[in-house]
Amino acid sequence: QVHLVESGGGLVQPGGSLRLSCAASTSIFSSIAMAWYRQAPGKERELVALIMRGGTTNYADSVKGRFTITRDNAKNTVYLQMNSLKPEDAAVYYCYTNTYRQDYWGQGTQVTVSS
Repeated sequence: QVHLVESGGGLVQPGGSLRLSCAASTSIFSSIAMAWYRQAPGKERELVALIMRGGTTNYADSVKGRFTITRDNAKNTVYLQMNSLKPEDAAVYYCYTNTYRQDYWGQGTQVTVSS
């Protein structure tokens, strides 16, 4: 069982920055890949960024160069640094992992980008 808790969402102006955090309650955090997804109203949930256990990262084309995913294995936490935010980045952001063939999601954190 893995429990994921996101934090760090909020309201930001276009061009601003936010850092999301996801704390994971698992003893195997350093061995699992972690990801951030987002879902905007009326749209499907989409993968934003992924970080493998070795630190390799992948990003959606729409966020490359603006978002950075990192992990701190000592704190069992994954982060998403979001810079140069655009209105189209507004969504609920979810932390995700899959371990032992089981999907785990956080409760989500709202990101609003508006002037």
